[in-house]
Amino acid sequence: MANKSLHSICRWTFNPGKGGFVPGDMRPQWGKGFGTPEMIKLVADKITPRMPANVALGIEMHYDAEVDDKNAAAVADALVDSKLHLAMITPGAHSHFAYGGIASLDPSERKAAEDLGTRTVDLAYGKLKKAWHPDPGLEPAFVIWNGSFGYDIATVGVRSMYQNLKESVAGLCKYEAKAGGKLWIGFEPKPNEGHPAMLIPTVASAIVFWRKVEQEFGVSPKRKGVNKEFGHSEMIGLDHVHDTVEELDNDMMVHMHLNSQGYNDGIILGGPGKYDIDHGARINGMNIAIAGLIQQAGYARWKGHDMQTRAYDNAEQGIDRVIRSVLSWEACEQAARELDTTLLMEALINRRTAQAEDMMRHAVVAAHKAFDKMYK
Repeated sequence: MANKSLHSICRWTFNPGKGGFVPGDMRPQWGKGFGTPEMIKLVADKITPRMPANVALGIEMHYDAEVDDKNAAAVADALVDSKLHLAMITPGAHSHFAYGGIASLDPSERKAAEDLGTRTVDLAYGKLKKAWHPDPGLEPAFVIWNGSFGYDIATVGVRSMYQNLKESVAGLCKYEAKAGGKLWIGFEPKPNEGHPAMLIPTVASAIVFWRKVEQEFGVSPKRKGVNKEFGHSEMIGLDHVHDTVEELDNDMMVHMHLNSQGYNDGIILGGPGKYDIDHGARINGMNIAIAGLIQQAGYARWKGHDMQTRAYDNAEQGIDRVIRSVLSWEACEQAARELDTTLLMEALINRRTAQAEDMMRHAVVAAHKAFDKMYK
């Protein structure tokens, strides 16, 4: 059995329906009256029993849409009672600010967005603190999502927005340091959504951003980095394997989102040029390679499942999608551990690339078999 593997489930996955071009009421039991404490109990009752013995679960949530000052005590109690932990919290700025958030050129919007961030820190260290994992290094991630930090007009003002972003994030980091300095602060890159152009579109952009925040504002890079989001790289055709190398090489992988656009398993459609589909984790060679890379690097923090229930799924199927996502990644991890990397590197060094392909193909097959065994 592998060492303890930490997976986090996202509150926003459990919604009554997406709406818009698809039904908004497919899962009415996840609508009115179904709050975050109820979601936590559902995870404990329906998902935890389906997990392998080595898997521990946590919960991710937005402030102030899914947790706020009014329900935080109940949320913390539900986490403790369910033996789950707060794995990640993020300011839901995209729900409030459409003109750049903390990067906004409108001073009033920028200030309001900054206040949202500091209130999120206060809540994490306040009523939610008792739901943190007790082990050092497994404290929650504080993810800064890119959704507000974008623009749709090409002007010289973009550089001022970027500078605002650096200043505001630096201020947030200093505020968090005074609160305790225990959260892992991660920037989540995204190429688009909710704006056509974003200030931090790629993993490389996020790494450069943190270096500038350190140089210009004296913010320590310790516990700062990237929320690794597979799907955001996939949707513009970037290589999330190389993203992993960059994150690990810079010691900046502080959290992970294992979702997928689906295109690289040959079954689920999506991929470059498509919108953010947010399928669960998939079994494929690229994910097995990433699993091997993080194992070699000793990454042992939370692995989140930022996914959406399919627009046509009922509640039972939605729960099953989450279970499948966790088990798919565990299967990739198992296949990566079983892969003879010494033999693989020997084949690559000696240009026996067909042999290397065969080894990865066999690993994919092994992962699917492992999934079937765990799922049953």
